[in-house]
Order: sequence, then C-alpha cells, then structure tokens
Amino acid sequence: MKPKIIAFDADDTLFINEPYFEETEKKFCGLMSDYLSFQGLSQELLKTQVDNLPLYGYGIKGYVLSMIETAVKVSNGTISAKGIQKITDLGKELIQKPIELLDGVEETLEALHGKYKLVVATKGDLKDQQRKLHDSGLGHYFHHIEVMADKQEVNYEKLLGRLEIQAEEFFMIGNSLKSDVLPVLNIGGYAVHVPFHTTWAHEKIDHEIVHPKFTSVTKITDILPLLLK
Repeated sequence: MKPKIIAFDADDTLFINEPYFEETEKKFCGLMSDYLSFQGLSQELLKTQVDNLPLYGYGIKGYVLSMIETAVKVSNGTISAKGIQKITDLGKELIQKPIELLDGVEETLEALHGKYKLVVATKGDLKDQQRKLHDSGLGHYFHHIEVMADKQEVNYEKLLGRLEIQAEEFFMIGNSLKSDVLPVLNIGGYAVHVPFHTTWAHEKIDHEIVHPKFTSVTKITDILPLLLK
C-alpha cells in the first residue's frame, strides 16, 4: 500500500452533522404532529428526500425543500404560510449550527500533513460545506476540497482523474460504508470505515464488508499506524 492521496469525508467524519439533522427532524415532526404520527412523518420525509435526491442533491437546501413538500402532502395542502415560514426557519437554524470537531481529528490531520496530500471528498451543498470547513479551522490541512454531487463509482473515478492518480494510490476515510467505502473498493482504492454513532437511514447497508483493501477502526486516530509505518 503506497497511497499518494488521503481523502476524508467531512460530515460525521471530521465534524458533527447527522445529530443536527435528527434534531431538526424532531422539531419538524412536532410542528406537523396534528397531521400524522412522528414515525409516519419521519417515513414520509425520508421518502421525499430520497425521491428528490436526483433533483436537489444532498445538503440542507434540498432538505428544507423536502420538509416543505412533505408538509404540503401530509396536510393535504392546508398548511399555512406561517407553517411554511416555521419550516424555513428550521432550515436557517440548521445552517447556523456550530462546528464541532470529532475527537482526534486535528491530531490525525496534523500527523499526516506534509507526509501525504490530504483532500476532502464529501457530499452536500457547496456553499454550506465551504462554510463548515472554513469555520472548522481545518482548511489549511487540505491540498484539495471536492464537494461531490454523489459518491458513486463514477464520481470517484472523476475525482481520481482530476487528482491525476490511480485508484490504488487513493485512500478514503469516512463514516459511511455505502458512500465512503464500497464505491472506492469497487474501483480499486483503499477505504477505512470510522463509524459514527448515528447514520442517516439512506446511508445504511445490510451486509458485512470483507475485502483486502478495507479496514474498520474504532476512532480516527487508529488510521495513523496504518499510514505512518
């Protein structure tokens, strides 16, 4: 293993993200509780989000539009303008959440910086991800920041082309088996899973991964012995 590029997912790998979405979803379900149960609203919102991914992609803006669409649907079009305003306010609150680094992140980046080219490879809204990376104070560690429309094999192949490296020279680190691990392994790269305590339902897989280029660790600092031998 001789990687040239070490790539990091951002959300729930470098800093907290999904718990903020879960908090917003609870507020949304409370707002719409006259129309449907919490579980029913949560299922409708997830379905709407997934259906809308080809249109809006990933990120907070698409999430807000999906909340509004869900609210219109479950209320049979009776939700008030005031109700819509409350949903957009939830989105604004979500965008302004503080950046909280996960344990060991800065220690890991500091140890690898200068020894490898480090990049961010993440999904989401471009402006929001740029804001989070700026506010996190981590931006100076990275050679390149890539906000990807999706994390399928074709997306990673395009990234490798822009970075001018081969798949076997690429080492991906992230919290999602579906987005950060499987596609990278499928194109010939290395991948490390750093689990986070909560995962968006759309990012879950139902099978174990066994692969010679795959490693699962408990915390992000556990990758250092793999890369600093």
